[in-house]
Amino acid sequence: MTYDDVNAAAVPVQILSEEDCWNVLLSASLGRLAVAVGGIPDIFPVNFVAADRRLLFRTASGTKLIELTVNNRVAFETDGVGRDEAWSVVVHGTARKLDTQRELDDAAALPLHPLIPTVKPVFVEIVPESITGRRFTLGPEPTSNLI
Repeated sequence: MTYDDVNAAAVPVQILSEEDCWNVLLSASLGRLAVAVGGIPDIFPVNFVAADRRLLFRTASGTKLIELTVNNRVAFETDGVGRDEAWSVVVHGTARKLDTQRELDDAAALPLHPLIPTVKPVFVEIVPESITGRRFTLGPEPTSNLI
């Protein structure tokens, strides 16, 4: 057992550095986009790609795109659970529809394709203002003498 293994067991919740958060984002592909319009929150699952310190996803016309044009301040979360650990990364930032031909060409070159057989011609980028993450060591609840 290494020092890191002992330390992880002693501290079941570890704060990820910004660099660690980006490494997680680079390895993930599915997350949840949170928006709020008129005080009413909404969450949408989206597949995404992290590139150049921003997140990109594709969408079609509809509620998600309308809500992003009303309020471009968003939260985005991706997470994962393994056998021994779990993690979560949350990004707060601004979203905008890509519109210049160069932006669209650059986005189209990324490995970002709809997961379901639908046409999603609109590329949206999220520019992070803050990024936080945590890693969790999984295990049984410790015994407590408080009862």
